[in-house]
Amino acid sequence: MRRYEALSVRQLAAAAERVAPRDPDSWEGREPVVGVGGIPVRVSPARARQLWMVVGMWDRAVGRPEMPDRARRSASQLFAPPVLREFWELAQSGQLRALRPERGRKAELPLATLRIVRDCLGILGSLVSPKGRLLGLPSVPQPVLKETVRAESLGMLYRRLVDLAGASPLERDGVALSYEDRTRLLAMISVVLDTAPRSGELAAVRLADLASGERALRVRRRQQKAPPNRAEEVAALAEVDPSSVRAVLWGNRHQVSEWTYQRIVAALGELEPLPEAEWYRLQEGTRVAVRRWLEVREQLVESLPLTGGRSALWVTLVPTKAGPAGITLRPQGLTQAFARGMTALNWLMAGQYGWEPMPVRMEQLRRAVVAEPLGPSELSELVSRS
Repeated sequence: MRRYEALSVRQLAAAAERVAPRDPDSWEGREPVVGVGGIPVRVSPARARQLWMVVGMWDRAVGRPEMPDRARRSASQLFAPPVLREFWELAQSGQLRALRPERGRKAELPLATLRIVRDCLGILGSLVSPKGRLLGLPSVPQPVLKETVRAESLGMLYRRLVDLAGASPLERDGVALSYEDRTRLLAMISVVLDTAPRSGELAAVRLADLASGERALRVRRRQQKAPPNRAEEVAALAEVDPSSVRAVLWGNRHQVSEWTYQRIVAALGELEPLPEAEWYRLQEGTRVAVRRWLEVREQLVESLPLTGGRSALWVTLVPTKAGPAGITLRPQGLTQAFARGMTALNWLMAGQYGWEPMPVRMEQLRRAVVAEPLGPSELSELVSRS
């Protein structure tokens, strides 16, 4: 186990060890931390890695001349306003990175990473600070969402892909979309238009998630759809402004009054938990697109030299660093494949009547869709017909 020089960092590491033990044998016995609405939760493996990343950042920070001397005395002093402020400035500028950024990349930490650091500071601060002390955590601006796709453009996108699906290979100035590319892209887009999944949720879909006859698809929702993105619903229950709800859910309790905070906590307690999985009806065009993709997929998977790991709906079309064609397409690979396909499609379709350049990021397409999951009665009917 690493030995940290400063007493404060050693104490911080000891606190992190309680909730995110590095010893695999101690993992199941880890202590819970305070989650949204004051509910005790145990950190995930991903959050555990992030907590240790921030401990490492503190280790690099306390030895710098910019840091106040008190930063070395105890872990609680790390969260004193002057110390925390200096740490945050160093973190923002990228001076606490463990590795230098690649050539051509900015040293500053991106907003997504800063939000992770801030959340971890909240967890670590609550572990080492005196009970009742209010942590003055730094604020991180929310990203500006990119414009979504217009409804008319969605219809045009779908119709053009249907027209192209059975056509011969398309090529323009060296850019091409093969039949396999178009088949997978059309199936992906069709599923997104019917179910509005995030990239990780789409990548997690398995063959078993398809209902008989491809009439419906099961989507396992991820934590992003949990309370922080239900601010409007919580605000309506608590009869407060949504901005106050967001402040509490993101750890900025000090921005609201005690009365408002208690109403929000009470509303969270009344809120029904989101289902872990939701079923969505697939339109006829989507069923056709998925069936066509399943035919292509079967040919790819049959060529694999292994018998296991064939349950994923989305697979690779060509050999990659991860393995041969036909292996499971991971979330990062899925977003890259989607982006490549849409980039090529925009180039191939440029100048054709009615075509507007489409976003290459799946998130922009997803946010333009309002998908309604099947209700209990509809789901029962679906199961009875299977």
